[in-house]
Amino acid sequence: MAQVTITINSREYAVACEDGQEVRILQLARLLDEKAKLLTQASGQVNENMLLAMVGLLLADELSELKKNGAAPAPVEIQSANATLSEEIDAGLAEKINQIAQEINSVAKKIESM
Repeated sequence: MAQVTITINSREYAVACEDGQEVRILQLARLLDEKAKLLTQASGQVNENMLLAMVGLLLADELSELKKNGAAPAPVEIQSANATLSEEIDAGLAEKINQIAQEINSVAKKIESM
């Protein structure tokens, strides 16, 4: 069993995986890190649990849209072991991220006040 160290939102995690899956795990981690960066840029620094929920909701929304439209997800490519995913996003996605972040923050405030 192999082990890789991934970085998400400037935090490192040791992850075990099957031999030969190291590059794929790094690709997926970069995708999560990119989403986390977008969310923290849009809504400021949030606690780790909230960020996890926000990233999960964002990815679930994207997956739902892909399934609804019958589209296959675009393959994630890396240029080198240290490459990062493109930081380009369109205005529509940025707006959607902001809306989701605001909704999550609103729900979190309601929960905290209970």
